[in-house]
Amino acid sequence: GQIELFTHVPVLHNFVEYLKRKNFTVCAVYLLDSQFVSDVTKYISGCMASLSAMIQLELPHINILSKMDLVSNKKDVEDYLNPEAQVLLSQLNRQMAPRFHKLNKALAELVDDYNMVNFIPLDLRKESSIQYVLSNIDNCIQYGEDADVKVRDFIPEEDD
Repeated sequence: GQIELFTHVPVLHNFVEYLKRKNFTVCAVYLLDSQFVSDVTKYISGCMASLSAMIQLELPHINILSKMDLVSNKKDVEDYLNPEAQVLLSQLNRQMAPRFHKLNKALAELVDDYNMVNFIPLDLRKESSIQYVLSNIDNCIQYGEDADVKVRDFIPEEDD
């Protein structure tokens, strides 16, 4: 909820750079309230804010659709997890005046062309949902990639 921390002031970017200098592996986890994504205009707004964070922070990035446990109709939100640009565009054009159609097209293409903005749903009531989010974060920062692979010695049984 503090978009100013990465859009208006360099404090968060400076903090990230400090962590990197101290050899921390860092990724950005952007949380968007799933109740906020109730229609296409709010979804596009959330995508643009997420894209702004990606650009400003220059970090590996995970987008989380939080508070899925509070959403009454999950189908409404699920449509935005991997949306089609043409569907977004038609929904935007239905909701907005014709003078915005060119802008709508540009925004839908931006989301589609860069295909960098997608959201992982987080439902705090489901342990599997939490584990899925954590595994995506681990993958993003390549946690455990430098760990030694432990192989058990295999000694074949000798033939008698």
